Amino acid sequence: MIVLCLVQFMLVLDDTVVNVALPSIRDELGFSASGLPWVVNAYFLAFGGLLLLCGRMADLLGRRRVFLIGVALFGVASLACGLAQEAWQLVIGRFAQGAGAAMASPAAMSMITLLYPGPRERVRALGVWGGIAALGGTAGLVLSGALTDLVSWRGIFLINLPIVAVALALLPRLVPESRAPGRRRLDVPGAVLVTGAAVSLVYGLLRAGETGWSDPIAIGAVAFSAALAAGFLVVESRAPAPLVPRSFLASRTRAVANGATLLFSMAMYAMSFLLMIQIQTVLGYSPLVAGIAYLPYGAGILAGMWLSSRVSLRIGTRWALLLAFLVNIAGLLLLSGVAAGDSYAAHVLPGMLILSLGNGLSLPVMAVAAVEGTTEEDAGLGSALFTSVQQVGGAVGVAALAIMGYSAGLTAGAICVALGAVIIVVLLPSRAGGPRRTAGHGADGRSKPPTVSRP
Repeated sequence: MIVLCLVQFMLVLDDTVVNVALPSIRDELGFSASGLPWVVNAYFLAFGGLLLLCGRMADLLGRRRVFLIGVALFGVASLACGLAQEAWQLVIGRFAQGAGAAMASPAAMSMITLLYPGPRERVRALGVWGGIAALGGTAGLVLSGALTDLVSWRGIFLINLPIVAVALALLPRLVPESRAPGRRRLDVPGAVLVTGAAVSLVYGLLRAGETGWSDPIAIGAVAFSAALAAGFLVVESRAPAPLVPRSFLASRTRAVANGATLLFSMAMYAMSFLLMIQIQTVLGYSPLVAGIAYLPYGAGILAGMWLSSRVSLRIGTRWALLLAFLVNIAGLLLLSGVAAGDSYAAHVLPGMLILSLGNGLSLPVMAVAAVEGTTEEDAGLGSALFTSVQQVGGAVGVAALAIMGYSAGLTAGAICVALGAVIIVVLLPSRAGGPRRTAGHGADGRSKPPTVSRP
């Protein structure tokens, strides 16, 4: 559990770790104004676009195997990024990092799901998992500022190598191999179509964030994504072993959890982008000070993570998510009022603490609901879908909300979270993810270890 969470921390950290370092990267490698955003976008594109394919590969080929290959690829790519001498080398390295993350993240989450199959223990395990993921996003901003100011921007990539080494050395000894039962082939046509749709959508959204929605290339990419998605639905309806079985899509709990996650991710990725710009350009913080200013955000996430499993086990997933989303709305609205001349302690910190507490409460519960009912047959798919929704939601948020400006963007984010709260109250089953007793589980929620296959 510790090793898997450490890797997830690293993967999510790389979502945001380059943000503060971008000016230094631009100056040293000679990026153009239009090329610099691809240091960020290349990672999102590969990570968000390849998740569903890699998640299903983990189910069919072996979760531990796919995880280790993904971690190794991520490590090699991190080294390449840290040693890059040309702009194109860094962009290719970031794309390879995203591909490695797409392999490792859903495989790791599915292994945790199978290691802790009992309702209570799964809530706690995925509570830690979701909280660590949220903490990784915050830590990326803090580490980026510190390493860029005190060492070099190259350190933000090279710091991954010790974590990669620990994971590759320890995980084969700690976790047995597991895969979906039976001999089934990967649905290649479905995999190509869904991966193409995801990549095209993420590309179109990121392009729109750079150039606006009047750009015909951005519009064409989104339209092409819709066409590929329609083709995917047709192919899957006729496939003997579809990539996404109909029974998986029929779960209302998983559908609502992923829908709420999409809206939540839109708001939070846009908030992170806008707040970092606001405190540096409007409040005048240096990169190092801006990173340090985010430290209380991590503390709030840890507090929310500690409360999350206790709240959800006591009142159930639906009401725990509603409470968490209301806290997030309050935090976003408070932060939306930060303006020039405001002090950190009186104007930035209160909203940041409230929002971070809401994040810590939200992510673990959403993760539990998104994989509810998954088994060795589809744990990787459920984990990949949840992570893919987060990445696509982040791309949508940055493209659609960040261009509104700071205050309007955070207010729009609060509206997105409010829509998610409405969806949860109206559509989420009242006992979703609750601490109920299931076959094979005792009254304390404990369970027997899952059946796994060994190579």
